[in-house]
Amino acid sequence: MRIIAIETTCDETAASVIENGKIKSDIIFSQVLLHQKYYGIVPELASRAHMEKIARVISAALKKSGIEYKKKTKTFFKKVDAVAFSRGPGLPGALLVGRVAGETLSRFFKCPLLGINHLEGHILSYEFENFKISRKLKYPFIAMIVSGGHTELWRAQASGKYKLLGKTRDDAAGEAFDKIAKLLKLGYPGGPIIDTLAVKGRADAIKFPRPYMRESHEFSFSGLKTAVAYHLKDNYKLDEKNNFEITKQGIYDICASFQEAIVDTLVYKAITVCEKFKLKELVIGGGVAANSRFRLKMNEAGKKAGVNVCFADKKYSGDNAAMIGLCAWHKLNSRGSIKNNIAISPNLAIS
Repeated sequence: MRIIAIETTCDETAASVIENGKIKSDIIFSQVLLHQKYYGIVPELASRAHMEKIARVISAALKKSGIEYKKKTKTFFKKVDAVAFSRGPGLPGALLVGRVAGETLSRFFKCPLLGINHLEGHILSYEFENFKISRKLKYPFIAMIVSGGHTELWRAQASGKYKLLGKTRDDAAGEAFDKIAKLLKLGYPGGPIIDTLAVKGRADAIKFPRPYMRESHEFSFSGLKTAVAYHLKDNYKLDEKNNFEITKQGIYDICASFQEAIVDTLVYKAITVCEKFKLKELVIGGGVAANSRFRLKMNEAGKKAGVNVCFADKKYSGDNAAMIGLCAWHKLNSRGSIKNNIAISPNLAIS
């Protein structure tokens, strides 16, 4: 079975080819340089960039996978069984680019078009190992999605059957990283930068609050962001360029202390939910899942609580098309009938 997959939910233009359980190609064009000066995603710019790059990205994915075009016969060397694309959640304009590209390929190859949930892709991406679908998820389990746009806890009862337990009321964890990086004028995206600088700082240097919200399974990081802003305002002066006058070590300590507050909160919420529902499997995906401190403390807490923590490989933690192809692969290999919808949905949830 050969599947072409497309991902355009936010700021990554990606295409992948999955063939018989193996990743034959996984091409990603990142828009980081485009959005850096704004310290965040500008939706209109993101949509335009997708339109400009989608054809080249798909072409590169097809070529790398061996699906090359024969000019003489105007055909491709290999058959394609299905095309899949992310139909949501995401930016409306960006999602539309992916759907149009998917519809075009589906008609060209005369094969089915599958609309895939981006969030489910993050959950299932744990199954990738060494460019193969070689790890199996053990249902039921608790799923945590932590990224720039999402911080959510789900109960996965079976393949395709999920129940939302809690989500963020305001900023997602990755969004909080970006906003603190912007305050410190560190650059974008903030997560990887803060992760790197935090290694040189002391996690206990500043006592930032932990928004545990013990009464629910939801998250809220806006207060933590405000606490960092007040700390900067109360302890540092602004120079003529409106930058805080902080020593390098001061920046390292702020990064380490802020990151520790985020990580402690994520770890507490995840383990608490696992214990409440008496589930011993915890699957974590999304861009923030690549954070080194998070991986370390989550694995330690999981071991202590008797919970098997399953992180997606760092390569597949962020947005990519391979995870979309993986979802489609599962749908096509399922024995039951496929419930398919290709309508884009910016606020799509999994259920």
